[in-house]
Amino acid sequence: MKFSIGGTLKLAFRPWVEGLENIPAEGPAILASNHLSFSDSFFLPAVLDRKVTFIAKAEYFTSPGVKGKLTAAFFKGVGQLPVDRSGARGAGDAAVRSGIEVIKRGELFGIYPEGTRSPDGRLYRGKTGGLARVALATGAPVIPIAMIDTEKIQPPGKVVPKLMRPGIRIGKPLDFSRYQGMDNDRFILRSVTDEVMYEIMKLSGQEYVDIYATVAKRQIAEAERAAKAAAKGEHKADAQGTAAEGTADKPAG
Repeated sequence: MKFSIGGTLKLAFRPWVEGLENIPAEGPAILASNHLSFSDSFFLPAVLDRKVTFIAKAEYFTSPGVKGKLTAAFFKGVGQLPVDRSGARGAGDAAVRSGIEVIKRGELFGIYPEGTRSPDGRLYRGKTGGLARVALATGAPVIPIAMIDTEKIQPPGKVVPKLMRPGIRIGKPLDFSRYQGMDNDRFILRSVTDEVMYEIMKLSGQEYVDIYATVAKRQIAEAERAAKAAAKGEHKADAQGTAAEGTADKPAG
């Protein structure tokens, strides 16, 4: 199914790729990418000869009904791995366990250090709980990757994608094996994560924002709510003013 989907995507969208030679022909590696669109997890595997496994919410694999079964089949077919986000540390620990298992099998593990899609096309601070911990626990090389223009193909909330050419830039592998086994040192975790994000920024050309994307999403949502409340208040004030003017214009008696 992977080859069928990959062939269809390449034929329909014709993605361009730079740095494909940086993907090892064999052996484990961590593919660390920026995250602009839901479709990122499909375009990257489509241009690779090797299987790459990303993690996905377990809910995608357990939804009921025909739609749920089709969704589960689709995600399994493109190499997505279900992750149970319950528990004290939720998706972080689950991602690390899944990543280590994939690396131990000598395969490619794909992860988005930002933890969620960018809300505005900018690059946000990487989380240390997944990428760096897998890299330091396994010693596997980290390959920075930049997805280009995928947010224009399928913006959040849009079901039907726009036909245009996305791009993929693949950087040279980063070796953090000197830190192997130090996955409990938060300073090392932050240093490794920041180095990877810097390389992704250079590849993507995105503006970097030193806050988490989840925080940015919350700030954007709060600003939108405040704007709606202000607009509603202005509309109410205008309506009250119009009503008052109408009353004043009525003849006495």
